[in-house]
Amino acid sequence: MDGKLFTLEEANALLPQIKEELADLQALVNQIELHYQEFQKIKSSNKHGQSVNGHDPLFEIETRIDFMRMEVELAIQNFGRKGVLLKTINPGLVDFPSDLKGRDILLCWKEGEESITHYHGWHDGYMGRKRIADEM
Repeated sequence: MDGKLFTLEEANALLPQIKEELADLQALVNQIELHYQEFQKIKSSNKHGQSVNGHDPLFEIETRIDFMRMEVELAIQNFGRKGVLLKTINPGLVDFPSDLKGRDILLCWKEGEESITHYHGWHDGYMGRKRIADEM
């Protein structure tokens, strides 16, 4: 396996930063959803061809959404730059590549958990999670 391997201690030490960045990302995704709903509402009201004070509201919302999508992409890439794998945004699910007794594994954290207490194999996914304490 290429890339960073985390010890359990390193992954748990990084977790507060991951939680904060995940919360920011979730807020951004929620804002995109709200803007998209506003876009659809204006579009369906047949006012989308009318400008208000010289501004096209659909164009402005669409531009905001496009910019926020770029921010989302950058935020997701930042997880990767740290060496972690963002699996889902809502609910947050993050994997940390690691090694357990010579096996390549992923330390698995799910939003709401205080710390990392589970792992799974690279091909097992979330459903294959096992408690780390059972392996120690």
